[in-house]
Amino acid sequence: MRFTFNHNNINVLDLEKSLAFYKENLGLVEVRRKAAEDGSFILVYLGDGVTGHSLELTWLRDWSAPYNLGDNEFHLAFHVDDFEGAHALHEKNGCICYENKGMGIYFIEDPDGYWMEIVPGKR
Repeated sequence: MRFTFNHNNINVLDLEKSLAFYKENLGLVEVRRKAAEDGSFILVYLGDGVTGHSLELTWLRDWSAPYNLGDNEFHLAFHVDDFEGAHALHEKNGCICYENKGMGIYFIEDPDGYWMEIVPGKR
């Protein structure tokens, strides 16, 4: 028996704002979408164009309050081939929320408060 990664899911309040954030800051693009016939939810799967792993954004029509992300320090991590360029982009966009210069990494925060770790490509 062998298990392989398929996708990660996060819930978002403003789907269009989240899609723009992930495209602009991480280069993720929509690869698949599923919408409920009754309009109660929309699932959008984002891909990086390189790996088969995807990020599922779930929008729920009847949810209007910010999500409680808890204290578990959940995050996704991304390698980047141009660390300095990525840092400059994220600094310009005002989404860097934490830096650990000693480890050579930093984190950005999406519109719903989820953190993404940015790691240099050669680790």
